[in-house]
Amino acid sequence: MANNQVDLKFPKGGVFIIIIIVAVLILFSKSTVTIGPGEGGVVFERFGDGINTEKTYGEGFQIVAPWNEMIVRKVRQQSVSDEMNVLSVNGLEVKVNGTIWYEPEFSNLGLLIKTKGEDYERELLDPAINAAARSVVGRYTPEQLYSSKRDVIEQEILDEVQILLKDQYLIVKRVLVEDVKLPTTIRTAIETKLKQEQESLEYEFRLAKAKKEAERQKIDAEGKATANKILSASLTDKILQEKGIEATLKLSESNNSKVVVIGSGKSGMPIILGNQ
Repeated sequence: MANNQVDLKFPKGGVFIIIIIVAVLILFSKSTVTIGPGEGGVVFERFGDGINTEKTYGEGFQIVAPWNEMIVRKVRQQSVSDEMNVLSVNGLEVKVNGTIWYEPEFSNLGLLIKTKGEDYERELLDPAINAAARSVVGRYTPEQLYSSKRDVIEQEILDEVQILLKDQYLIVKRVLVEDVKLPTTIRTAIETKLKQEQESLEYEFRLAKAKKEAERQKIDAEGKATANKILSASLTDKILQEKGIEATLKLSESNNSKVVVIGSGKSGMPIILGNQ
């Protein structure tokens, strides 16, 4: 029985072509980078001067030499939160929880990475935030930190950070102080004081309101007294008699008025003797 054998033979140069195709695919994969939304890229030239600071690549499909590397970082607005232990103006330790919004300068991303490294948040941003927070918080008492100075403190920390990061290719846009934690005894004392101040203000408000009401009643009473005085001065005996007669006539017209005696009262005023 004969064995059927099939000899597979590549075309002349086929192996070489396959090697070339595989090499091309590898080179292509090494040479292409997709930069995502809100990201930017800079090229690290292995056989050149390192980070190319002349160009920042934007979003989308990018091609670089296969022996170079594309470093991709976020360039949109980002935030970082932290809790810091700082000292108030009187040396009391407080904990400040805050958030900072920042973004790298897109056109200077290469300079930022070249001078501060890829981990520039840790190398540049964190120290600036801590330094600014300590400087600003150290100007205030615990009571000011706990209550009315929050907005002012945020702005002052932002100003300090922006000064520290000037010309560092990193833009800080906003600082938010979310919480200030004081020792329990200090916080309780402050809350008690604030409550007492609120109660005092409320008491003063009630006193002022009562005083205004008393003044209003006094003015009203004085006005009525003046009116009565004027009215009394204008009522002569003759006018009173006329008014009495008018009233008597109206009463006589009533179904309940039965007996009216004219001229029997004092000074000749009518008298109504009875109703039925």
